[in-house]
Parts: sequence; C-alpha cells; structure tokens
Amino acid sequence: MRPRLSVANAALLTALAAMVAACQTPAPTSPNRAALPTMERVALGANACWFKSGDPAFAAYKLAPELNSFSGRPRILLVHKGSPESRPLLVVQAEGSPSRLQAFGPMMQEPVAGRITADVNRWSGGNKACS
Repeated sequence: MRPRLSVANAALLTALAAMVAACQTPAPTSPNRAALPTMERVALGANACWFKSGDPAFAAYKLAPELNSFSGRPRILLVHKGSPESRPLLVVQAEGSPSRLQAFGPMMQEPVAGRITADVNRWSGGNKACS
C-alpha cells in the first residue's frame, strides 16, 4: 500500500521546491574570451565611448574595425578622420582563445595611452562603462 499525498502536503512540497529553487543563484557567466568576441566588445566600447560620445581626445580620429580577419587577428584601427587611407595611429588586435590583446601604434606613445589601455582591458572583460 502506497501512502497518499494529501492536497495540503502537495502544496507544501510545491512551495518548498519553489523556495529551494529561488535560493539557488545561477553561476555568473563570463564573456566569451576568444579573439573575435573580445574584439567585438572592444569595438562597441570604442565606438560608444570614444566616438559617439564626442570625446575630444578622439575627435580627430575615425574608427576602422577589421573584425573579419582571415589571419585570426581581428582588430580595430584608429586613423585620421580626414584621411582614412593613411597609416593607422592605433591598432588594437586580439589573437587566440583565450585572446591575447595587443595595442600598438603612435597613439600608444602619447599621454592618452594609459586611458586606451584601461578602456580596452575593461571592454574586453565585458564591462561596457566609459572612462
């Protein structure tokens, strides 16, 4: 003979199960660390924080993303606004999984270099905040 589950006991069991489920927090998800998703985050951050915001430190430049790279190194370039065909002043690229980031070019010898490094590191980790 099986014991019967009364309506009151069933309701209590359902409520208990709901409480246990509510107490369980999902594991935090970290962003994809491969090169392309990392550079997509960096490109979105640079576009929003450096260019769309009207930041004077980047007013003379234009963003040139090259994310579809057959070399396995997606990158973004900063070029002079008036001559986009000229040599890039900043190259930020990633390679591998987890990605290894590099930033180089003449802008990395200027006072804005520390800010570039901090912004790129923040955006690559998934934080969308501007500096």
